[in-house]
Amino acid sequence: MSIWWSLHLRRDAASVPLARRLLLGTMETAGVDPDISYDLSVALSEACANAVEHGGDTTRGGSSEAYRVTAYLDGEKCRIEVADAGPGFPAGTAGPSRPPARPVPPDAEHGRGLCLIQELADHVHIGNKPGRGGAVVSFDKILKWREDAPLVAV
Repeated sequence: MSIWWSLHLRRDAASVPLARRLLLGTMETAGVDPDISYDLSVALSEACANAVEHGGDTTRGGSSEAYRVTAYLDGEKCRIEVADAGPGFPAGTAGPSRPPARPVPPDAEHGRGLCLIQELADHVHIGNKPGRGGAVVSFDKILKWREDAPLVAV
């Protein structure tokens, strides 16, 4: 079983719950375990919130009004990618499973999103889009299925 979808969303706070609900609905319909679905939906919300807040194209004097979310449920794994057209991560701070180094107190209300994504996903890649600029956050997680899952992988 394989399902994928891609959204082109406005950089607006209202787009974050839209992406989250679509992911949750897809996974519920497929029969993914609710705990796994919840973890991935929180990680997706954090990645989308980062794209909304930081994903504008300020380096070239313009303003990108959109970002892209792509989700793949393929076999036993879900992979999610959030890409924006902002300035990207500073050189030397992005890479596989390595968020930009910036210590954040545990009670901070901002700046914990990438660390939270790393805690909720099995594999995380944080980097910059080659060429045109922008950040890409992708993460995946091994899926667990409900016993009554209608679309379970075989």
